[in-house]
Amino acid sequence: MIVSRNWLKQYTALDMPLEQLEHRLMMAGLNHEGTETIGHDFAIDLEVTSNRPDCLGHLGVAREIAVLWGQELTFPAASPSESNTPVTELTKVTLEAKAICPRYTARVIRGVKIGPSPAWLVDRLATLGIGPVNNVVDITNYVLFECGQPLHAFDLARLKGSQIVVREAREGEKFEAINHKTYELTAGMCVIADADRPVALGGVMGGADTEVSSKTTDLLIESAAFDSMSIRTTARRLNLHSPSSYRFERALDPEGVDWASRRCCELILELAGGELAAGVIDTGAVADVRESVALRFPQVERILGIPVAAEEVRSILTSLGNVEQSADDEQVEVLPPTWRSDLTREIDLIEEVARIHGYDKIPEDVSVPMARSARTDHDRGLEKVRQVLTALGYDEAMTISAVSEDWSAAYSPWSDAPPLRCSTPVLRGANYLRRSLVPSLLGARRINETLANEVIELFEIAKVYLPQVEGLPEEHLMLGLTSGEDFLTVKGAIESLLLRLHCKVVIEVHDISETMLTPGCCCELRLGGETLGYVGQVSDAGLKRFELRRPTTVAEVKLSTLLSAAVLVPQYAPQSPYPAVDRDINLEVDQSVRWADIEAVVTAHGGNHLERLDYRDTYRDDQLVAAGKKSVLLSAVFRWADGTLTNQQVDQVRDAMVAACRDELGAELRG
Repeated sequence: MIVSRNWLKQYTALDMPLEQLEHRLMMAGLNHEGTETIGHDFAIDLEVTSNRPDCLGHLGVAREIAVLWGQELTFPAASPSESNTPVTELTKVTLEAKAICPRYTARVIRGVKIGPSPAWLVDRLATLGIGPVNNVVDITNYVLFECGQPLHAFDLARLKGSQIVVREAREGEKFEAINHKTYELTAGMCVIADADRPVALGGVMGGADTEVSSKTTDLLIESAAFDSMSIRTTARRLNLHSPSSYRFERALDPEGVDWASRRCCELILELAGGELAAGVIDTGAVADVRESVALRFPQVERILGIPVAAEEVRSILTSLGNVEQSADDEQVEVLPPTWRSDLTREIDLIEEVARIHGYDKIPEDVSVPMARSARTDHDRGLEKVRQVLTALGYDEAMTISAVSEDWSAAYSPWSDAPPLRCSTPVLRGANYLRRSLVPSLLGARRINETLANEVIELFEIAKVYLPQVEGLPEEHLMLGLTSGEDFLTVKGAIESLLLRLHCKVVIEVHDISETMLTPGCCCELRLGGETLGYVGQVSDAGLKRFELRRPTTVAEVKLSTLLSAAVLVPQYAPQSPYPAVDRDINLEVDQSVRWADIEAVVTAHGGNHLERLDYRDTYRDDQLVAAGKKSVLLSAVFRWADGTLTNQQVDQVRDAMVAACRDELGAELRG
């Protein structure tokens, strides 16, 4: 933000040296980028952070100077004279898009004389690098850089129907801006239209069809409030940025809408003549009532490390525009001004006290009391999840929460309900809140394949949004995986997580039918009877749908279920000093019997002597194994805490496990 030193003098005294002004503003949060001499003026370049849009105008910077030096602030009255003709007889405004344009005001001035601006106005704008156009356009620019509220002047005679309609753009609608470039608009963008066509892109730029020219005699002055997210999305999508869009992308002062309109009309009457119609068309919502914020005086010293007198604290807050609601010896409660939407917490007020009192008054060696903090079990669990997956060779991905309709429909194991649609697409086509992380990860995989990356092992921890019949969607934190390894390897990664988190509940495997996954290479995982997640190899149809060239396996796990079964506190268990005994067991079972079924039965009948059970191999051969059967080789490790196990004791346990498999799974022991 470039400000003119001569311009600032209009609102507050600048008796201090220029270097002192630059330094003090920098220490108060407006970092000084540089100063350039322009004619008889100085152009001071200040860095304004995104939470301080009030300083995107000369009045805001002058207010800071007045507070820092304890001076008076002269605020223009903005009281234009009105005629007897009501503005409602000359034009009308229809506000259809209240979500993206909460408020729209219009005033009409008739009989203006368009011409060059006076030298003082040209000089003020020249210091900021703005060239003159004509007196009316220059005034709208002047007011913009004076208070930070963008405005626009329409040639009323060129508005068809002499009316304004604030609406969403129609898909594919064309618009020619005042830069004489034509843009194709999309749904969700805000347009200011007349009876037939768009005449301005709301909050971004005016249109060429209704711009003020030398033939203009009647004006419609627009001053409005726009949704910041909508303006940001529109400007980026069209690559069309302006001083107006830069400000509307931030939270502007809602009270500045009408003041800027009155100020603009006042200057137009002074420099271009004409008469102002009586009243204003003001449509839309009134600004929300702000909540007061309390500041406890002892907190100032606790946070800053130095004491600041209670009276000085109150003086600083009120000089910044906060309205004191109540005060006693312990605290003060204030109502923040409308131009400071960032003041919502006690710590925000403490920061205001610090920067006005002076950061340079805080000694470098001051001690600030620190309170110990501890991570939650949830955070500790997520850390272990990340540790395991990175150790297995996975990289963490971060994708957006919205996907296209096609991707959303491709895979949604958690809910059959239609996905929620975003009012404003995050990216082109990405207008549905995702019900699964898998489509986003497959999209990331496709990008990596196009870049010829050989190893593409990705995981993501993020939320999915499951629609409900009524109310807000259910938000679940999920873990998603995509891998170039096979189904069993990815399932093993999930089992590694369970092992590292010391989950005491045994995982269960159940068959599923999912069109995007290969039959026989996909399953549902359950933990304690609750669905933990899904693992599967992507089918040929799924690979084609996501334009993938190489085999891919995916998995998705509900982290709340996983972490609820985790044991995060390290557990001590005494180790047996006696040797272990190994036994290999070769079972012939039906093809439909899963390893998880065998593991569950063997573990249940292994007793206290069974220390570990490992899967070794599966063998299929119609000549050596009966038709419809397979041979599963497993290895069991036995150990006793109270002594050395004998072969007879181990054989008894092994026989009990084999008998249980025979009874429950129809298994037979192979020689």
